Amino acid sequence: MRRLTLPLLVALAMAGPARADDVAASPPRSLAVTIYRAPDRRQGSIDLDRLGGFALITETRNVHLPAGVSRLRFEGVADGIDATTAIVTGLPSSVIEKNRDAKLLSPSALIAASLGQPVELVRTNPATGEKQHVPGTILSDADGGVVFKTADGVEALRCSGLPETFDFALATPGLTARPTLSVLTKSAHAVDATVTLSYIARGFDWSADYVATLAPDGKTIDLGGWVTLANGNGIGFPAAKANVVAGRLNRDTGEVEPFDIGSPVIARCWPHQTTSDLPQPESAYDAHGPAGMPVMMMRMMAPPPPAPPPPAIVVTGMKVVQEQLGDLKLYRVPENTDVAARESKQVRLLDRADVPVERIYRADINPIASDNFHPATMLLRTKNDAAHHLGLPLPSGRVTVFQASGARPMLVGNAGIRDTAVNEKVELALGDAPDVQVRQTLEARRIGGSSVEMLPLVPGAIWLRQVQPSRVARIDVINAGAKTAIVELRIGIPPSEAIVRADHPLSIGDGRPVFRVTLRPHESTAIRYQTQPRKAGADDAD
Repeated sequence: MRRLTLPLLVALAMAGPARADDVAASPPRSLAVTIYRAPDRRQGSIDLDRLGGFALITETRNVHLPAGVSRLRFEGVADGIDATTAIVTGLPSSVIEKNRDAKLLSPSALIAASLGQPVELVRTNPATGEKQHVPGTILSDADGGVVFKTADGVEALRCSGLPETFDFALATPGLTARPTLSVLTKSAHAVDATVTLSYIARGFDWSADYVATLAPDGKTIDLGGWVTLANGNGIGFPAAKANVVAGRLNRDTGEVEPFDIGSPVIARCWPHQTTSDLPQPESAYDAHGPAGMPVMMMRMMAPPPPAPPPPAIVVTGMKVVQEQLGDLKLYRVPENTDVAARESKQVRLLDRADVPVERIYRADINPIASDNFHPATMLLRTKNDAAHHLGLPLPSGRVTVFQASGARPMLVGNAGIRDTAVNEKVELALGDAPDVQVRQTLEARRIGGSSVEMLPLVPGAIWLRQVQPSRVARIDVINAGAKTAIVELRIGIPPSEAIVRADHPLSIGDGRPVFRVTLRPHESTAIRYQTQPRKAGADDAD
């Protein structure tokens, strides 16, 4: 089946026997914005210029359609709209075609489309903020320097010394600086209708951020969570029903027409700023210009506009409500909120007090190498269930942990949290713990067919069969702190090997062998274990 491109669709529509009346839909009566997280998002800050998520946007609008064929325009859709996903319901008949009118998005395109048309120049007094509206006509477009004519003569843009811009309300009807989706439809008679427009747009994302306050005794935390909504589009969605979806959604991201920023608007001035003569083409000037005046003085570039303000971050006290969406998690903001253009907003996700936690010191051990003493990682562990004052799906994000020190909270560390379902383990890794040090030393290896000395076994701890191990290793653990430390040693043993003997009980955690020891203040201990290659068909139950 031949794919119709946008220019071909427009050509077919223009060649049709019936003329399409241009009709603008009303502004949205209601809005819903459901934001899907970027597939690779885990944690970290959000950059409004690099948002990898997308949103499903649903708008309800009023329309008045005359009899016959109409070109219905939906102004103010998201910049990143994927027009191929747009669905319009509520029309008296089906949609004939859909167009994303990207040509109307940039200031340079507006200037080019308004050549010879009446416009208003808007000048702003920076001291008073007062705006002056000067009627005029644009004589040249943005590529060679904008020139316009007013009752006072011919001027160049931004050469008056005041901030200047154009108001295009007097220009060609239907011209708009806002992103527009238009559809071609046909009605047998004039009708007033309420239509619903739904589409997918890029340039959105969301993240979860948590703040945990550790109790002075280190046994509980108070946990608060926020959801950050981000809209990188130039169009905002006021009083919208906002939702976010957690989980990894499989979505084919085809090519979407890029945001149209257009060519830059060039503002060039000449020495006297106002004249009745248009500037000559650049090639007409010699090295020193008329009367020997340097070209640089004649063609001064207007000062660049001031840098835009940093993106706003708005904080509200509303709490989101979690629901199930198939195998995904839907978090619904209970009250309508503004998803403003180029803005991040935070809404409350959860508040939980007195969540019991266990302080663990963990070290990952490479079973085939010796190393020097190095610090273990301190982490806080709890379980996501009602018994631990949680029991709700936790979206992945960043956790900032504080603990009171005197009269003020002090930062303990930052940790990442993955998407965590109910009844799953929650671990917050807070960084190195210099008071707890770990070292491994390889004491013996099997060479050829020779064997090494067998270690005494802890009764009932490990497999009791006599074997010839491939390696013997010793782990030294030191607690130099003033508090008792629970230390877990995870052995990264390859699948081709197994631990066959040890002088300390061994358990399995996250699919890996784990030694767990408890050290009193200023206490140390040593653990020795032996490994050997697995036999074909053997398993850990032997």
